[in-house]
Amino acid sequence: MANKVTLKQIAQEVGLSPSSVSLVLNNRPCRISEENRKLIKEVAARNHYVPNQIARSLVMRESRTLGLIVPNIESRFFASLAGSLEKRCREDGYALFITSSGGSADDDLELLRQLVTRGVDGVFLVVGDEFSDDRALREEVSHLPIPAVMVDRAIEGLECDKVMFDHEMGGYMATRYLIEQGHRRIACLVNARRSNTGRKRLAGYERALREVGLPIDARLEFESEYYIPSAYEASEAVLATDATAVFASSDNIALGLLKRLHEMGKSIPCDISVVSYDNSAADVLFEPALTAIEQDPGVLAEHAFGCMSKRLAGRGGRRAEEVVLEPALIVKGSVLELTECS
Repeated sequence: MANKVTLKQIAQEVGLSPSSVSLVLNNRPCRISEENRKLIKEVAARNHYVPNQIARSLVMRESRTLGLIVPNIESRFFASLAGSLEKRCREDGYALFITSSGGSADDDLELLRQLVTRGVDGVFLVVGDEFSDDRALREEVSHLPIPAVMVDRAIEGLECDKVMFDHEMGGYMATRYLIEQGHRRIACLVNARRSNTGRKRLAGYERALREVGLPIDARLEFESEYYIPSAYEASEAVLATDATAVFASSDNIALGLLKRLHEMGKSIPCDISVVSYDNSAADVLFEPALTAIEQDPGVLAEHAFGCMSKRLAGRGGRRAEEVVLEPALIVKGSVLELTECS
């Protein structure tokens, strides 16, 4: 392994001071001729010079690193969000540390502290449990020495920048579409016990039913965590009802439902119609493709990074900013008009 070339060595070769070389290589304002600038960069490139980011961080008091905590990195939605956010950070010269809490408030707290002690300039946080009464986590977020942006999920009442899609609207749009296709017995498979996003999607589902005079039937509302095995277990009870359609409130929940349907020999949409959420399940795996509520992770990442950039640049207001984005209904082939049935 070759020895790492230093600023001092480059300075000796070009006949200038290490501070002058540092200013040029870090693109800082300085009174150095264009000829010497070119020479410094040529020598640095020839010797494969790599800046010492730790030393630079101590001088500049910034690490050019950010942290992201998600509940489940195996989730298609969170993996896509992490990928989009990492790309956006890299475009602006930041490295992104990506961590996964497994949906635990305790792990959220531990990871938050780890990222801060490692000197990140800011943290993006997708909390694992939005209903957590963990005072330690609330206190930690409230008193962070660096900016924090809560993404997709948020702890209500916590003063912090937040960026999310309108989950209530998404649940409403999914259910309203099923109603428009002639469905009246619509089951809802949702994570409302541990997730505020799930609770809001359930509220949207119920709003759509009330709007057209359909009853809210607790026997058609089923609890599932945002994991395929949990949805698979819950789906047996769902399919034992007289529902003609199911609103599955995440793609992972939809995947658990599809697995159960396949084992029972039932098809979509002939036996039952399905609307999913996130629109992140790969269409190549399913025939027909799932109609879904889309919350674009790229758009979410762009707005989250925008909030973070303003805070890092000192342009954020005194009050926390809350950005609520509108989801979209993506119609594919998993919903049947009941008038088509014979």
